[in-house]
Parts: sequence; structure tokens; C-alpha cells
Amino acid sequence: MSASGIGTSALLAFQRAIGTTSNNIANSATEGYSRQRTELSNLTPQFLGGSFQGQGVQVDTIRRISDDFVNTQLRNSISDQSNAELKASLAGRIDDLLGSSSSGLTPVLQDFFDAGQDLANDPTSSAARTVFLTEAESLAERFGSIDRRIEEQRDIINGQIRTNVDEINSLTEAVAGLNREIVSKSTQGTPNDLLDQRDRVLNQLAEKVNVRITEQDDGAVNVFVGNGQALVLGGNNRELVAESLTGDPRSPDIGLATSGDPVNISRFIQGGELGALLETRTGIIDEAQNTLGRLAISIGEEYNQQNQLGLDLNGELGTDIFGIADSAVRGFPGNGSNDVPEVEFTDVRAITTSDYRLRYDDAADEYELTRLSDGALVASGPAGVLEGNGISVDTGGITGAEDGDEWLIQPTRNGARDLSVEMTDPSGIAAAAAVRADLGEGNTGNATIGSVQAVDADDPDLLDEVVVEFTGGNFEVGTETFALDPDGVTTITANGWEMEIRGTPADGDTFFVSSNEGYPGDNRNMLAMNDLSDERLVGGDRTFGDGYNSLLANVGTRTRQAQVAQESANAQLEQARAQREAVSGVNLDEEAADLIRYQQAYQAAAQVISVSNSLFDSLLGAFRR
Repeated sequence: MSASGIGTSALLAFQRAIGTTSNNIANSATEGYSRQRTELSNLTPQFLGGSFQGQGVQVDTIRRISDDFVNTQLRNSISDQSNAELKASLAGRIDDLLGSSSSGLTPVLQDFFDAGQDLANDPTSSAARTVFLTEAESLAERFGSIDRRIEEQRDIINGQIRTNVDEINSLTEAVAGLNREIVSKSTQGTPNDLLDQRDRVLNQLAEKVNVRITEQDDGAVNVFVGNGQALVLGGNNRELVAESLTGDPRSPDIGLATSGDPVNISRFIQGGELGALLETRTGIIDEAQNTLGRLAISIGEEYNQQNQLGLDLNGELGTDIFGIADSAVRGFPGNGSNDVPEVEFTDVRAITTSDYRLRYDDAADEYELTRLSDGALVASGPAGVLEGNGISVDTGGITGAEDGDEWLIQPTRNGARDLSVEMTDPSGIAAAAAVRADLGEGNTGNATIGSVQAVDADDPDLLDEVVVEFTGGNFEVGTETFALDPDGVTTITANGWEMEIRGTPADGDTFFVSSNEGYPGDNRNMLAMNDLSDERLVGGDRTFGDGYNSLLANVGTRTRQAQVAQESANAQLEQARAQREAVSGVNLDEEAADLIRYQQAYQAAAQVISVSNSLFDSLLGAFRR
């Protein structure tokens, strides 16, 4: 080998080292760049002066080292991690809000129950009555306060949703622009820097929402979300919008912009920060407000009904203590009719925490009421009243409805916000029972009165005096007859009251039921009110305390699940990044070691040249002598 040939090999080795290493180091400065391999080859030597002279090296190709499968795994991990991290943060805020001893409901609810016990102990006490109303006001205020703080979190989430939508639109526009550049420059070679830049933008997009990427033959990529909604097709992008598409102005939906009205794709959005925001709003914010609202409505209605079944200090039937919220009802945008149905509670013990959708089917000429929590059809029928789940929906007042018209019904959404105390006079608390019962003076049997209570405050004859006579083996009340129960406990109902007689009366025995007016020290109705706290009235299976505790447990469980998911997502993202770096990344220590090794190889080759030159000079000098 000639000296020049040795020099060319050494130069090739060194330039290969310099070309590859420097390129790798430069491109590893920011995550998302892919390692590039520069491949060099010798130029053809030229024959000059009786020997071949090396001409150095040339760059054959610069190859981008990237794995689509690994990149997809990384994007999915980025999406999962950002989703879990944000959900854990949002859930933690709500958990702290509801569980706080200073701002939660539990202590105030217990104070309200305690005030009721104090009033039952002294029903004529003005101070006890005033305290009871004051605690009722504190309870209503605490419901409103918690609801306002939850609503503040909703506003924050809605703002973040709009921000994320704007950022997603900017990123998809950037992807479409890079697609156009990549396609136009692919004819001149592989635009590696543009491909790296696009990968970084796609990773940023994955932080916002879970995306699916497909590559076209020309090098452009298509970006899809949900179950196939396209955000980027080649060099074109479609924008998302955040606006109310289901009639609820407090919960903007995610729509895909079209030439007409946006298409609601909220239910298809998954992963990333946007998915976390939507999931938290629906699964925690909505559920918390609806659950809290149902509890407020239940407490208000139950205490109102019981107060109506007693007599106040003026000897009159009690009135409402609490003011109850109306159901929220809104028509969907684009409805043919501007009317809305009338919604009322028929049984507060049967209402759920779900929202409902009312839809008009023109072909069948009927309305369908669907529970949104599980998609179950609750009721259907022509214009009129639909009933189910403790509510009635009157569609009779809707005019001009068109096929497909829809209405959003939220029975409990405003329950906590709008709970109020309507009673202002403490004497209006009906602590005494509405009716009393007495045995006839001449009774000879062993029958006793077990209990008597009002059950229907709307009966106009509730306070009228009534005589119940036992004759011929039956109890007679006016024209009604009740047979003696062989077990010894007979229940008689009439005029809106219910009386229980124990034992066996003698023929001709009488029992008198009349107004309880004039007995202000009676506390039977207040005791019945206090018993409400231990009855399973919320949803038919929970006490008032359990109703709130179940909300705390649900939010706490979701918070813990989000925290566990975050820990797992963090580990998976770290693994995905390590895998990506193993394929496309650069190890600076390894590159530096290679650089030193190539430098040493070059120095060794240069030493060979130096020795060869010295040897040739010595030989030439010997020939001259």
C-alpha cells in the first residue's frame, strides 16, 4: 500500500467518526430528534507521478434511525401519563373540598340534627326554635357554598378545555404544514429534520389527546382521534370547537367543525389532558353536583312534608321549612320548538343522580325519556305526562316539535345551589302532631291506642273530629269498615290520618280522633322529624349522612384510582422513552469514547505515514551515495 493510500484510509476513519458523532451529538440536544447515521465512502484515487493518490471521502447517505412502532408506543405513553397526572390533580382538589372538616357538609348536618333533638326536648322554647331555624339556614348555606366551589372547579376545567382545544388546533395546523413541506422536499431526498420536527409536534399533540397516526405513501401522515374522526389528512387539518352542543351552557362540548353545525364528538375523546378534563367533569364534577343536589332536595322535601303533618304554635298545620330547587331543563341547539317540558318531583325517594334526555320521534308521534347514566329508556308516549325515576315530565305544552328535537333534563343539578330556608317565623315549626286519639269513657274491652298520626296534609277533613266504633267484630268510621286483625294490631285510616289499635275491643267500644290543637307541649311530630335522619330515604337505600358519605367515598376512590394510574403511567412513560432512546437516541458517553478511539486510529495511521516517509528518505539517500 502506498503512503497516500494509508492516508486515505486514516482520513476515511476519522471523517466517518467526525461526521457520525458530531451529527448525533447535535441532534440529541432535544428529545424527539432521531439519530442519523452518515455513511461515507472513498473517492476514486487518481494515478499521478507513478502512484495512486487518494482523493478523500464522500457522503453517500444520511440515514434517519427511527422505529414507527416504538414512536407509537411513546406517544401512547405520553397521552396516558398526561391524562393520569391531570386526573389525579383534579380529583384531589374535589376530594379535599368535600372532605374538609371546615368546609364539608358533615359537621353542619350534624348540628342541624342536634338542634332538632333540642327542640324535641322543649317544643315550646322560643330559643330552641330559633336555633333550629338558624341551623337550617347554615345547612342551606353550606350546601350552596360547596356547590359554588364545585362550580368554580367546573369553570376552571371548562377554561382548560377551551385552551386545550385551541392548542390542539395549532398543533394539527403545524402537522398539516409539515406534511406539505415533507412531501414537497421528498423529491430531493429524505427531509430528516422535518420528520424529527413532525414527531415532536405529534408528541406534543399526544399530551393533549390520544391520537392514531397513519402514514401515506408520499410521507405525509394522517391524524385521527376518538373512533376515527380525522384532524389531519395530508396537508389539510380540521379544527375542533368547544361550545355547548347539548343545551348545557355550563358544560361546553367538543365538536368537530364542518361546513354546517359542528359534530359533537365529546363521548369519543380519550386520553391526554383533554380526555382527563372531560372525564373529570362528567365523572366527578357532574356526579358530585347531582349527588349533592339530590341530598339537598331529599332533606328539604322530607322535612317539608313532615312539618306539614304537624301543628305549629298557632295550632295550624305546618308549612314548608325549605325552598326546593326546580329541575334544570334546556332545549338542544337547533330544536324546531322553543318550548320546554315541565318537570316535577313525584317521589324524592326514587330520584337518581342521572341527567335525562327527552327526544321527540315524529314518525311514532311520541316522546322518549332516556336516563343518560346508562342509556336506559325510562318512559315513552304521546304528548302528555311521562313518569319514572321519581319525576314527571309534562310535554303537553310543547308546540311545533320537529323530528329529533331533544331536551336536556337535570333534575338535581341545582338542588344544592338553590336550597333555601323559606320559614322566617320560628313559631311555624310544627313540633306537635296534627291529630290525637282518645279512648271512649265507657269502653270495656282491652284495646288501647298504639299510635295516631297524620299521613295526608292535603285531606280537607284531617282535623275534623271522628268517632271510630267497634261493632259486630269490625271497626266502623263513617261508611268505611275495618276488620279486627287476628294478630291484635289493627290499622285504621281515614280523613288523612292513620291510627293503630292494639288488643281486642268490646262491642260498642269507641275511639275518638280529633285535632291536637291546644297541646303546644306535644313533640310527636318533632320526634318524627328527628327520626328522618336515621331512615333510608336518599335513593331509597341511604340515610342523609350515608348519602354524603357515599359521595365522599366515590370521590375518594376515584382519586386513589387516578393516583395509582399516574404511578403506573409514569413508569410506562419512562420505559417508552428508554426504548425510544435505545433505538433512535444518542449515548454521549459512548459517542465521546468512539471519537477518542477514532482519533487514536487516525494518529496511529499518521504515525505510519511519518515512519514510511522517513524510511523512503533513508532508502533514497542510500541510493544516491
